[in-house]
Amino acid sequence: GTSGMKVLVNGGLNFSELDGWWAEAYTQDVGWSLGDGKNHGDDPGDDPSRDVIEADALYDRLENEVIPEFYRRDASETPTAWTARMRQSMAHLTPQFSAHRAVKDYTERYYLPAASAFRSRAAGGGSASERILEWQQDIAQHWPSLHFGPLTVGETSETQTFAVEVFLDGLGVDAVRVELYAEGVNGGDAARLAMTYGLERPEGYVYRASVPATRPAADYTARVIPQHSDASVPLECARILWQR
Repeated sequence: GTSGMKVLVNGGLNFSELDGWWAEAYTQDVGWSLGDGKNHGDDPGDDPSRDVIEADALYDRLENEVIPEFYRRDASETPTAWTARMRQSMAHLTPQFSAHRAVKDYTERYYLPAASAFRSRAAGGGSASERILEWQQDIAQHWPSLHFGPLTVGETSETQTFAVEVFLDGLGVDAVRVELYAEGVNGGDAARLAMTYGLERPEGYVYRASVPATRPAADYTARVIPQHSDASVPLECARILWQR
């Protein structure tokens, strides 16, 4: 939690589970980690064996890594490895994990854009707000009837081309975004590629997207999310429709 960030400026070292800010900040030269970084449930009763496993790991790392490093001294009684880790922690983590950075990020990413959006929506007697409300109402009216046809894949040695028919129930194509989606690999960001429509059928629209053939086609699925240039999605329209 934030208590782990507070010790940074005082030279303290963190030994914690890989969640929250520590999952982002941890490297081997700035502290110690506990656990595998996976979510095993918030309720200890979900998997009682995890308590035993993590307790054993905690005491093992304390006994064999953390405590010996603190008491391993040179001729001048300086714990050189410990102080080197302190310097790495302070130099690399303090600038990134602090109240100063948090205030800067919130100001630049949220407060200033929100103020700009308010001015834009208030202009012209609130006409932009009226358009957003109409869009939200259209989404609410048509969304329950949105559905997919089968997802098909055409493959070559280098490319996979996905095609899927999307039935919008009369909703305008500009009101939604159809994406080809795959979970991230090894903790990386998810793959999100906009699908484009090039053929309109009486029943719906055929959307297509091509990706390099570097992952199994089964990793991918299509999804529909609301889209509006002046609205914040999903904050102002939290809907999503998965093909599977």
